[in-house]
Amino acid sequence: MHWLLSGPLSIERLTVKIADLPASLEGKKLVQMSDFHDDGLRLSEKMLEQAIAANNRLKPDLVLLTGDFVTTSTEPIHKLASRLKQLKSQAGIYAVLGNHDIYYKHSKSEITNALTSIGIHVLWNEIAYPFGQELPLVGLADYYSREFNPTVVMNQLNPDIPRIVLSHNPDTAELLQEWRVDLQLSGHTHGGQIVIPGLGPILVGYKKILQNIPQKVRCRFPCLQKNYWIIRHWEWSQGLHQIGSNQLYVNRGLGTYLPGRLFCPPEVTEIILQRA
Repeated sequence: MHWLLSGPLSIERLTVKIADLPASLEGKKLVQMSDFHDDGLRLSEKMLEQAIAANNRLKPDLVLLTGDFVTTSTEPIHKLASRLKQLKSQAGIYAVLGNHDIYYKHSKSEITNALTSIGIHVLWNEIAYPFGQELPLVGLADYYSREFNPTVVMNQLNPDIPRIVLSHNPDTAELLQEWRVDLQLSGHTHGGQIVIPGLGPILVGYKKILQNIPQKVRCRFPCLQKNYWIIRHWEWSQGLHQIGSNQLYVNRGLGTYLPGRLFCPPEVTEIILQRA
């Protein structure tokens, strides 16, 4: 994807307050990356190189990858894994898979094996403890998977203990209000890709416009027949949000679909943990 269509890489920095965060974990730095879509078209080598270099300059305590490593074919994952091997992190690299990572029957296992082979921990309805028992890290199965079942995972945790949840699709934040989620990290939306300042992603108005076009006209234009409603909550398409008692951060991703990005640059996120 040419840089004219994707725009320059943006490093977003934020501090997130977490109740009951142990004093020993205050100031810990997380770096999030998402939605690579490495398929030879949607992610340039230069963008990937810049993202990896940015991560290493930030010297994170933990790197978190929130899915969609490929688009359809799993073949590019092996080359991508060889590049992601350059990522540096004090406490390791953890990942969840996105809907594109389970596109074929074999996709989940092939992508998981490729990432695992370079030391990335892929969580699929699992809990990890990179910082110890006082701050669990939960990785959920993709929302579109038959195995998405947060109840089984979340009910294993003591509600008095803070936790971070990785879930590719931000729509899951609505369901996760049943449990304590001090910080949910998601991707999936690409930030909307085309954003009108002051109004938000252009796709928010797409359905309204479509409803005013006669069906016989829509049938003549394939682009008007596509379903672009990849999520329900476009208001959560990027940035930090308060969802009930929980917090959600949505990364705009690195990969770019046509027709490109506008006022919505690809993103690497630096998150500093702070005691509430």
